[in-house]
Amino acid sequence: MPDPTAQTPDRDAVLAALERVIDPKTGQGLNSAGLVRGLVLGAGRAGFMLEVPRGDAEAYASVRKAAEEALKAVPGVAQAQVVLTAESAPARTVSRGAKLSSEAVEQGRPKAPVPQGRPDHVRKVIAVASGKGGVGKSTVAVNLACALAGLGLRVGLLDADVYGPSAPTMLGLSGAPEYGPDKKMVPKDAWGLKAMSIGLLVDPDQAMVWRGPMASQALGQMLGETRWGTEDAPLDILVVDLPPGTGDVQLTLVQRTVLDGAVIVSTPQEVALADARRGVRMFEKVGAPVLGLVENMAFFPDPSTGEPIPIFGRGGAKAEAERLGVKFLGEIPLDMDLRKGADAGRPLVATDRQGSTAQVFAGVAQAVRDALSLTS
Repeated sequence: MPDPTAQTPDRDAVLAALERVIDPKTGQGLNSAGLVRGLVLGAGRAGFMLEVPRGDAEAYASVRKAAEEALKAVPGVAQAQVVLTAESAPARTVSRGAKLSSEAVEQGRPKAPVPQGRPDHVRKVIAVASGKGGVGKSTVAVNLACALAGLGLRVGLLDADVYGPSAPTMLGLSGAPEYGPDKKMVPKDAWGLKAMSIGLLVDPDQAMVWRGPMASQALGQMLGETRWGTEDAPLDILVVDLPPGTGDVQLTLVQRTVLDGAVIVSTPQEVALADARRGVRMFEKVGAPVLGLVENMAFFPDPSTGEPIPIFGRGGAKAEAERLGVKFLGEIPLDMDLRKGADAGRPLVATDRQGSTAQVFAGVAQAVRDALSLTS
């Protein structure tokens, strides 16, 4: 827990300390060399993203360590964290031991390597995805994770929406994660979940202007360098909240880990369903099973009568699921308490398990658990 009496370190002192760490490529200090990105200062802590050219990540490992030591020497810094990211990745590499998928070449390029496993001490990995933004995917991901935990499972939540991380707000989290003796990041504990988000590593007010490969590397680091579970207490399921769309981050996930299933979130109207359809096809193309569709904002309960008011139409996702031959997992209503809980960092499912909306999420969680053959 952060010390509430700790002071925020002086920004100029922090930058001066980083300037004394020399970039081996340019001979300049890290700040002058433009390698300090997303500087975060808080009560007793400091951290930033060390962005380096592709192929140089290994060479800069010692620089990252030196930068952390420099930060710790600044008055007021009790916790220091430097996250090393590469600007892009080589285009034609295949990791050692990886296998090429059945078609070795597509348009002159090797296909993505078939992933060889899940993160250490994680039994199952699922993605919560949407074809477009604005459908409440992150709200569904957070509350689904809480519902799975309510079934007695050990659950992790990885907020992989690197361009718009919302898990820290929805879970009431702040402060950079610490590193354990194994040099892995220790996820935050919140509402029965183990949680990690890029929003905990960068300034929350900073726009994430990252190229696709940089976002992909950040996801890979959070996946593989977080201590999700232990040998004695492995995580039953890791829920990954993906950014909307079908781009680099989604492909990175299926390249880096075995994906046991995907839950697609949509609203009822056709403009959202068309994008959900593409999301289903993407996961099918990469061989990841689609566990089903969730219709979010399915209706608004009339405050007087409780009768459903279909503001965005109703039943579109259910009909689409039937057309696509995938399971329909449930209808999530437009619930004022669901929104309030997300804004307050108190997920509705974790604070009111007996409510009608929480019961819908419980049904979705049970369907996911059963599809994955998980037991608590």
